[in-house]
Amino acid sequence: MSFTTTSRVRRLIAGALAATVVGTLATACSTTSGSSTGAAQEAIPKEDIVLVASVINLTNPYMASMVEGAKALSAELDVPLKIVNSNGSSQTEISQIQAILAEGKKVVLMVNTVASSDAPPIVNAVKAAGGYVTIWWNKPDDFEPWTVGDNFVAFQKHPGVESGRCTGDALADGIGDEGNIIALPGVQDSTTSQTRVAGLEDALKDHPNVKLLEQRPANWDQQIAFKETQSLLAKYGDEIDGVWAADDAMMLGAIEAVKKAGRIDDVKFASDGLYPPTIEMMKSGMGDDAIVGETFHRGYMAAATGLYTSYLAATGELKVADMTKEQRNSLFKISCVTPENLDEFTKYDTDVEGWVKQLVENGPFDTEPATLIGQGPEKLPGS
Repeated sequence: MSFTTTSRVRRLIAGALAATVVGTLATACSTTSGSSTGAAQEAIPKEDIVLVASVINLTNPYMASMVEGAKALSAELDVPLKIVNSNGSSQTEISQIQAILAEGKKVVLMVNTVASSDAPPIVNAVKAAGGYVTIWWNKPDDFEPWTVGDNFVAFQKHPGVESGRCTGDALADGIGDEGNIIALPGVQDSTTSQTRVAGLEDALKDHPNVKLLEQRPANWDQQIAFKETQSLLAKYGDEIDGVWAADDAMMLGAIEAVKKAGRIDDVKFASDGLYPPTIEMMKSGMGDDAIVGETFHRGYMAAATGLYTSYLAATGELKVADMTKEQRNSLFKISCVTPENLDEFTKYDTDVEGWVKQLVENGPFDTEPATLIGQGPEKLPGS
């Protein structure tokens, strides 16, 4: 299934949401901070809150990890949790969030938007219902939390450009700094995918003998990546020396296709995410040490950080008006990983609940290894 949704459909969804929430807007603004009118932020009692984590799908290991982190935070805070599985559809994502908003509890939301353009209708609906939302990974660059108000607490991500540079350099080095690669971006209407591709392209400037043959968006989907890689293998054959993917789900699909073509010992791979299957492949030296570069960040860390940021705002423990712009449009640390330093990062995966306890103790901006390092939006190379 493609994760893309046409702009026309998203406009219709946004219009429908606006019509739905307009009747509740006056009530919401009278009881909740965050409107651009400057109303004082009021604390919501814990018993009136429901945590909501919205993910793109449940098949991508990163998304499954996000759910794991949301569940761990729910247990730590003793606050109920609802999961929204968007199934790659903006319409499903927005309608399910709207349905939960209509149930009456105050929503504390972390959403990994399917597409960047989904952010405004979701934020506006949450604001109208008196909830609080933190977005992970995708929003329009000009849609800033402080222009919306306190209810849009924060936008958070790991730097995509740095991710693309890390993995681009590793892949170029892995093929001996000479040869041809293909690339599998994610959703085209995704700032995350766009910045990772920009990082790859910038890295290749330092590797003039490495040629990028073609890019094929695979929508963060393993099966789509498998099919696209099969198509590219049919087109370019033995010319392909390496495969770059914007995340591990797509890389795993590419690996499957390369294995089926009998070339797993000849092709190198680099990607973003360091998912559990990737760890095992790196440890075993699959192929001829086929996976040469990764980046470390975790879905459970992102979801728990985003949810906890929204929760602190909802309960009044975090005064949104006092937050810095860096805390509201946030870039969190990302790390470059090779087979040599793999163990330095996989240790966190053995105790997710323990990491979440550290998050609650230290706060959303100061918990290793995903600490706050800067303010977005990212600047693309050369801009």
